Amino acid sequence: MNEKTASIATAYADQCHEEELELLRTLAQIPAPSGHEERRAEFIRDWWLEQGAPVGAVRIDEAKNVVLSLPAGPGVAQDDGYAVFAAHTDVVFPDTEPLPLAESPTRLLAPGVGDDTANLVGLMLAGRYLLRHGVPLDRPLLVVANSCEEGLGNLAGTRELFRHYAGRVAEFTSFDLYLGMHVVSAVGSHRWRVQCHTEGGHSWENFGRDNAIEALCSFIEDLYALDLPTEAKTTINVGRFVGGTTVNSIAEDASVLVEYRSASEECLEQMYGKFVVLVEEHLKERTRIDAKLIGRRPASGEHVPDGQWELIARTDEVLRELGGVQPTHQESSTDANVPLSLGIPAHTVGTVEGDLLHTREEWIEKDSLRRGLAVILALMLAHATS
Repeated sequence: MNEKTASIATAYADQCHEEELELLRTLAQIPAPSGHEERRAEFIRDWWLEQGAPVGAVRIDEAKNVVLSLPAGPGVAQDDGYAVFAAHTDVVFPDTEPLPLAESPTRLLAPGVGDDTANLVGLMLAGRYLLRHGVPLDRPLLVVANSCEEGLGNLAGTRELFRHYAGRVAEFTSFDLYLGMHVVSAVGSHRWRVQCHTEGGHSWENFGRDNAIEALCSFIEDLYALDLPTEAKTTINVGRFVGGTTVNSIAEDASVLVEYRSASEECLEQMYGKFVVLVEEHLKERTRIDAKLIGRRPASGEHVPDGQWELIARTDEVLRELGGVQPTHQESSTDANVPLSLGIPAHTVGTVEGDLLHTREEWIEKDSLRRGLAVILALMLAHATS
């Protein structure tokens, strides 16, 4: 990173700090459950237009992604592969009313404030710098506020992005989580809803009939007893159990949400086979078990994409110099899963300090927004031609 880029990024982040805080206060209160991000999407689109984006340069697509397109500079082929910079709009909470916001002298607290609203606000302001200053770029850029990163959103926003721009993306950077976290490989997953139905009945009069809760408990016990693949780290989890009616009824219905994860597609396929066999083994004459695949996130491809290590090294330098952190390389499940599975250089970068993600007490350090915005802008300015 050259000295000019560092100076511009730092000065802009300091200049925008109060504006960034106010934008974060506003955006963090707009509800955005996965699949229902339309209010945030409309706010972001309108904000881009107010900042001077041409009407034809910003759009909301079918997946509720907000996409700002910035052209390459003069003399550069406009059909060169896009560099994508993204942050997700959705939060893990189902609220449809305004989200609660609290503040101390040093912190902002709100559900989803760090995962991923603060990163999203930094992306918006960094993109505005390129827009307002007409920065000449070495390739076209897409600045994307994408939907459906969380939970059962199943990366629908990023999938739609890569469907629309198939074969035209050269690299992908998403901003998510906390400063120092640098996700460089993708953990894939399969997510299932397993439902059990039995005859049910009265706990006294019909004692001895199959109980849907007991049947699923037996299934879960055997699930955790499976021999997991050893070629790569593989995990299983039961995340939600629902069933039964009253204390004196034999449960006739119950369901459970299950996932298994691995950074290896081969291990995921092995788990798929083991899981299907396990479901079949738990079928009984009067007990029906149905398993439905409700989410599938790809792991990294078999080969490291050309340009991946250059992208990582460039980012690590910026994180050290402007973020003030020593980055830790991690494998995780993020929007970068999609491009990595397609063999496209991709990663996910945290840009704020905070904690308690996926809880209603999540917080971020207000002053860390300066470093985060400087990091984001510097990474974008890596594509400036002068």
